[in-house]
This record gives sequence, C-alpha cells and structure tokens, in this order.
Amino acid sequence: MRTFILTALMLVGSNIFMTFAWYGHLRNMAARPWFIAAVVSWAIAFFEYMIQVPANRLGHTAFNVGQLKILQEAITLLVFVPFSILYMKEGFRTDFIWAGLCIMGAVYFIFRGM
Repeated sequence: MRTFILTALMLVGSNIFMTFAWYGHLRNMAARPWFIAAVVSWAIAFFEYMIQVPANRLGHTAFNVGQLKILQEAITLLVFVPFSILYMKEGFRTDFIWAGLCIMGAVYFIFRGM
C-alpha cells in the first residue's frame, strides 16, 4: 500500500508539471512564437520527468506496466479537469464525468485480482 500511495503522489506531481508543459503555453504564451513556447515547455517537462521516472521505477516494483499506465491516465484526468476549469477558464462539461467513469472502469479491470 505504501508503494501505491507514494507512486500515486509522485505521479500527481509529475502530472501537474506535464499539464502545464503541454497546455500552459496556450494561456501564457499565445502571443509568442511557437518555438519559444516549445523551449519553455521542454524546460517544464524536465521537472515532470525528474518525478515521473522515479515514480514509474518505484511503482514497477509492485505493479505491471499496464497498471502503471492506467494509474497514470486516471491521475492525468484528475489533474487535467481542475486545470482546464480553474486555470484555463474553460467551463465544466459533463463529458468529464463520462470520461472519468470510463477511466474508473479501466482502473477496476486492470487492478482487479490484486
């Protein structure tokens, strides 16, 4: 259980960096040339990888790659929805609920039997 919690927390941290690297430039750097946004995004992504790689290494001691990937996708949705609503100022959509339910189904199936 400790490995799961630590892995999940590290993946949340890496996802926060990833989400800003992938989408933050759309709000902050819309007037800049794309290559400047790309360099800034790469710099942010460096920190994502500095957390994500150790998280996956730790997680792989208890989970298989499929479980790690589904866990990552669930966390991505948990980070992305508040980011898109609160930071990007996009409205809440019921599609977020449906996507969340699909991901929860994937989590159930990939982790059942553990």
